[in-house]
Amino acid sequence: MFLVTTQIYSQALQRKGKFYIYWGWNRAGYLDTDIKFTGAKYNFTLTDVKAKDKPTPKSFQTYFNPKYFTIPQYNYRIGYYLNDKYQISIGMDHMKYVVTQNQEVGIDGYILKEEGVYNGVYDRKQIVLSEDFLKFEHTDGLNYANIEIRRDDHLWGIKNVALNLTTGIGAGMMIPRSDVTLMTKPRNDAFHVAGYGTGLLVGLQALFFNHFFIQSEMKLGYIRMMDIRTSPYNEDKAKQSIRYGQMAVVFGYLFGGKSIKNQEEK
Repeated sequence: MFLVTTQIYSQALQRKGKFYIYWGWNRAGYLDTDIKFTGAKYNFTLTDVKAKDKPTPKSFQTYFNPKYFTIPQYNYRIGYYLNDKYQISIGMDHMKYVVTQNQEVGIDGYILKEEGVYNGVYDRKQIVLSEDFLKFEHTDGLNYANIEIRRDDHLWGIKNVALNLTTGIGAGMMIPRSDVTLMTKPRNDAFHVAGYGTGLLVGLQALFFNHFFIQSEMKLGYIRMMDIRTSPYNEDKAKQSIRYGQMAVVFGYLFGGKSIKNQEEK
């Protein structure tokens, strides 16, 4: 008979007063949506429009060279712990949204321009989104500037390593830079406050040496944009609601506040 003694180290992290920063990358998926277009001599809605994100091809240069950090789909965040469990943070989710070209969608409304093959009144008709009719993207990007309240719960730990669960809720502004070409109109390509977004999230964090962490996050959200600029002219606008899911992996650093106590249990 022999006795095996196991020592388990748990990190009782005093988070109150601490700050953190993180940076990472995301992938997003979108449910089909309706998009309403209004302007001089046209007012129509496209229904059940499909879209996808646009991840940058994987390369060390693009994803790890600071010169190119803003090219991929990225997330960054700065946070502060109000107490040992709850934190408040501000951040940016830079997603990308591309309407699938040449898909067939529903159309309702009218187009009454002086000339053009798309003139007419549409009542539950179908139309193909060819490039000479519509190109619609938020590729620089579908920018969600947000404030979040999060809660952290410790799940497991050994010396210098801790596993934590993060849950939260957030809301903020949508500031897309939209690449839209509608029929023969010139495109608008400027950052613009177009609406708002909300989201729920859950994440799993691996914390090393009380400071460095890797975190995976899953977010479900709703976006409502009432003022998407589709040309340089103020009367040309689009509206849409987007329901999305996002997965992200981020790398961060925890600093400030009180020191961490390592409690030893047998």
